[in-house]
This record gives sequence, C-alpha cells and structure tokens, in this order.
Amino acid sequence: LSFNQPKFSPTPIWDSNGITFTNRSIVGSNPLAIFVNTNNTIYVANRENNTILMWHEETVSPAKIISGSFTGPRSLFVTSNGDIYIDDGVKNGRVQKWNAERNIFVMVMSVNSSCWGLFVDINNTLYCSMIDRDQVVKRSLNDSVMASNRVAAGTGIGGSALNQLEGPRGIFVDVNYDLYVADSSNNRVQLFQPGESNGITIAGTTSLNPTITLRYPTGIILDAEKYLFIVEILNHRIVGSSLNGFRCLVGCYGRGSQSNQLFSPFIFSFDRSGNMFVSDQHNDRIQKFQYIEDSCNNSLLITMYSSVLTSNSSIYFQVCSEFDSYYEAIQMNVTITGHYTFLINSKMKTIYAYIYTNNFNPFDVTENMVSRSGGSGNQGQLKVTAVLQVNLTYVIVIVTSRNLMGNFSIQGSDRRYIGFNRIREYL
Repeated sequence: LSFNQPKFSPTPIWDSNGITFTNRSIVGSNPLAIFVNTNNTIYVANRENNTILMWHEETVSPAKIISGSFTGPRSLFVTSNGDIYIDDGVKNGRVQKWNAERNIFVMVMSVNSSCWGLFVDINNTLYCSMIDRDQVVKRSLNDSVMASNRVAAGTGIGGSALNQLEGPRGIFVDVNYDLYVADSSNNRVQLFQPGESNGITIAGTTSLNPTITLRYPTGIILDAEKYLFIVEILNHRIVGSSLNGFRCLVGCYGRGSQSNQLFSPFIFSFDRSGNMFVSDQHNDRIQKFQYIEDSCNNSLLITMYSSVLTSNSSIYFQVCSEFDSYYEAIQMNVTITGHYTFLINSKMKTIYAYIYTNNFNPFDVTENMVSRSGGSGNQGQLKVTAVLQVNLTYVIVIVTSRNLMGNFSIQGSDRRYIGFNRIREYL
C-alpha cells in the first residue's frame, strides 16, 4: 500500500490544537487535495497555480514543485512507485498521471466530470467519484487501451436509494475491493461490495446502527482495524468510529480559524505515526493534528458524583415537547488532556447526558456541545465519552424527560482525577 493505515487502540486521541503545516502563501486558496505516503512524503495540489507540491519528512519548505497542464484539481492519489494521479476533469475531462520515472504527465482516464475523489486499488484499478454524474467509475490501469469506464457505484441519476448516490466526494477501496463512498448530499457513507449495485449505509442516520448524524461527509479513511474516519465539511470536524459508535476527534469546537477549529475541511491523510494532515479549505491552510496517545492503560481511577433531580431543580425546555424536564449542570475539570468516559446510572427510565465546553446555555442547547448520549428506553443507564483538555472548563448536564425526578450518579472512569462541582444557579 502507498498510504498509511495506522493501527490504533479502540479509543485513540489527537491533540485538539492543530499546527499549521503550510498556508495560502504556499498552497494557494481553498486547498483540497492532500496525500501522505508511507515514506511520510506529503503531496498537496495548489489549485491557483496548478502545481503539485511535495514535502519530504521533516522538511519545512517543499522539496519539489511539479507544474502541469491540469486545471483546478480536486483530488490526487500517489502509488507506491511515486506516480501521481491528479484530477483534471473540470475543463479537460480527464485524469492525468505524473510518471515519476519519466517525469512527464500522461492521460490515464477520460471523464465527463471533475473527480472529487481518486483511488488506485491493489489490483491497479483507478476509481473516480463524479459529483456531476452522481456516480463512481473505474478502469483497469493494466489495460493497454484506454477503454470505456465501468460503473463502480451509482446509477448516474442522483437519489437516495441504495443503488444511488447524490454528489459523491471521497472514496476508499480496501484490500477486499470493498468500495466506501462519502455520499455527501445524502449525508451518509455507503459501502459497495464487489459485484453489488446496492450499497450498505454504514454511517449516517439511515444506517443499521445510527450513532451519528453526518453533515456533508467529504473524506473517508479506514485504519488497520477497519475503523472509519470521516471528514464532515459542514460540521467542520473529523469523526471516527469505535466499538461504541462515532465520536469527534478533531475540529470539535465549531467552525473557526483557531488552532482547535476547522472551516470546511475537505479531506485528510494519516502519516506513518498516525498524525492527521487536514486540508482546512476555507482557512487556506493544511493543519497537522498530533497523535498523542491510546487510552488503553489498564489502571483506572474511578471518580464519583451523586445528586438528585427534584421539582426544585432547574427546568430544561425541550423543543417540540409539552413537558418540562429537570436538569442539573455540573462543572468538570481534568488534570491531564485525554479521552474520558462517564457512566450515568439512575432509576429514572429516560435520561440524557450532554457535555459542553466553557458553559451551558439552556436557551441554545446545541451551543458549545462536544458530546451527548441518552434517549428513551435506556433504562436509566448510559455512557458518554469526550476528549477533555486540561486548560478548559467543561460542563456535564444531566436531563430527565416528562417531569421525571429521582437520584442519579456519574462515574468518571479514567487514569486521572476528574473534579466535579455542581453549578447552583446557572443563569
């Protein structure tokens, strides 16, 4: 393989503060295409001057700049021999290959749309995702004659049926030739197995086990254990799957230009050490998020908090509900940045838990939210996880439903101490 698929534990974490690897002065405005190979060589397409920039490991400035006759590339892919496949569909209707040995560009695929995702599988088959045709097409690079493309996924008519796509972007093909598609306009990720025209929704609200609501997914990668990592352009973040569903990994603090924020990220690539390189499109930069640890230590410190919700508790006004709900807000402080798990137990049948950074606004319950869990039928037991930073204040909010009252407890399970302090009057 030419790309990195690190092996992580089920709950890896990354530093939430990214480092700007390069900016507009080098990569131009709105960078999209990025690729990091197994030698940690980083490739970025500059769409303004139609060049490909290459950084070798540890170099600050590009070691090589390749100029070509392509226009506004949306994607690129690099194979193990150093050949670079680059989108040139918007004006020229083709995919080009830069031959590393001969140092020239050649046409390798004819397309009638930009390729917002490119991939070459282990059988040397080239895939292109075409948003304007709502389809993924492919052709074997082993064929001496450039024959017509074959359909890999989608009917060519946009829609949300299992055999359809709507504006597909990022694609990934594993060693079993399973094709994963970021079906952007349908807010889902589809898996197309070899020979099957119907996809399986593996992420999004229509999946068999919906644990996340996606907003315009654009980039997808599988790690060595087949955990799925997704870039969400409209949620301005990257999420990852685990045994317990999806959680936010980086860009978890809303849209913006701060070091812990992203603005319309498009795609990312792992380096050999598991660090993420992200094309932070509307911030005109490439951000690097350092992989810092696996939370797989066997020794856990248990921190407990107990309280009771009564008719004197603060009232949480549920949207579209005639019933008021009671809540309690508890401030949390941690001593080490890391991934934390909270178990909530109660005799109340329906209970919710929300974690916020800085503060909780009862009149806008989505503001500053970093994690949530709960719902009807949880029988008073639920788990919520989040990556918490040592220099920030967090609030965990426990909410009931339909005027329920009763005792509850929060158990913080981790390797470090968690400070809990009830907030007496929130407003």
